[in-house]
Formats: sequence, C-alpha cells, structure tokens
Amino acid sequence: MKRCTTCNRTFTDPNLRFCIDDGTPLTDVEPDGDDATVITPHNHEDSWNAVAYQPPRSYVPPGGPAKRRRVWPWLVGIGGAFIVGVLVIAIAAALMVPRIARRAHEAEINANRRLENSNTTPPESNANTNANTNTNTNTNENAEAPAPTDHEQVLAQLKDIENEWTVANLNADKKKLDRILADDFVGEDPDGGEQSKADYIRTIERDTSIEKWDFSNLKLTLIGDRATLTGTITYTAGDRKAPYDFTDKFVWRDGRWQATGSVVKKMEGVDL
Repeated sequence: MKRCTTCNRTFTDPNLRFCIDDGTPLTDVEPDGDDATVITPHNHEDSWNAVAYQPPRSYVPPGGPAKRRRVWPWLVGIGGAFIVGVLVIAIAAALMVPRIARRAHEAEINANRRLENSNTTPPESNANTNANTNTNTNTNENAEAPAPTDHEQVLAQLKDIENEWTVANLNADKKKLDRILADDFVGEDPDGGEQSKADYIRTIERDTSIEKWDFSNLKLTLIGDRATLTGTITYTAGDRKAPYDFTDKFVWRDGRWQATGSVVKKMEGVDL
C-alpha cells in the first residue's frame, strides 16, 4: 500500500509511484489490519497510461519536394528581346540615313546657289576669251545708301560696269542689260536716232567676232548722284582693231550706278 503525503490518500496499485490527483510521490505504508481502506484508481489511470508524447514531424506539403526552376527560358527571352531591339534600330537607321543624306545634299546645293548669286561673274565672250572684269561693286547694294563721293572709287566702279556692259552686249545678255540700264535710259541707234531701253534690249544681237577689248583715256565727271564717263574702247578681232569713242552717263539709284544714256562713235579711218 502507498500513501500520498499531501492529500493523505492511499493506493493499493503497486505500480503507482505518484499521486494521481496532485502528482506527489507516494510512500509505502503497512496496512492497519482489516480496516484498511482500499481505493481503486478511477478512470484517470487510462489517461495517465496514454501513449507517450511524440514531437510533431516537419510538415511536407503534398506533391513532393519543390521543383527547381529552369533558367534557359529566361535566357531565351532576353536574347530574343535583344535581337528584336537590334532589328528595330537597324530598320530605323535604314529609313533615316537616306533622308538625312538627301537633306544634307539639298542644303549643300542651296549653299552653292547662294554663293554663286553673291559672286556673279560676267560670262565669257564667244571667242573663248576671258573677260577679266568684276561685277558691279554694288552687288550688295543698299537702296538707302548715299552716292559715293570718292573720285577714284567711282571711277573703278564705273569701269567695272563698262566691262560688264560690254560682255552683255557681245553675248546679247538681255537680263544683264536690264539691270545695267536705268528705266529712263536713252541711247543712240546706228542711224543716229534716239533709242529707249526697250529698243536697245530688243535689237541687241550677239557678236562672236570680238576676241578682246581695252579701255583707254577714261575721264570721270562726278556731280552728286550723277556721273559721266568718257573714253575710248578698242575692240580686237584677229589682227584688226577698231577704236570707238564713247560717252556714258550714270545715276546713283537704288543703291547702285545705273546707265541713263550712251553715245558711241567709231573713230574715222578704222574698220573692223
């Protein structure tokens, strides 16, 4: 027999070592004759002798262990995107490069045209002789610019115009003559009569026999915006020469010199 020293209960089960109520270790006692109390364990013994505690196992989700992700689909996708990007850039470049080249070519052509217009030179004579003349020094004229007053400067300007005028006469360049002659120009026709600007331009004809020409005895009379240039021009054709005396009148108008009159007389005794 065993007794609990805490609750003073006794137990006859020899296998019990602890009180089933409070867990106090039991002590052995001798029974006191026939009056000993016999206590039979109640149903707590069933729960006391239950299966021993076992720790929970690690949880494994259904379907077995997780599969390792594949890397090659990502590599294929990135490579494909890179190739598509390169193709797009190549197509865009193929479309844009011709346009850029065409625009550059057009810009170059326009620049050359502007350069040609700003540096216009008189045409060559049909006798393959270069006319060493310059364009009117007033190419970049200012319509409001006052007439020049320096005698040497005006003489150089008018000599350039005379060279340009001669080239236009020999080539029958009506566009150039229209610029050189003022609208109120009055000249002298071959018969000695008056000739307007329109008649002068309409009747001009090309002359392919002249090889070169020279100016001599140039004299300038300058009064305000009016200038008169006299001198001699000598034409050369082969071994023959023909000098002409001329008197040309000019006016400063719209920022440049314009011819308002001309009288040319061939020197007697000389035939070309």
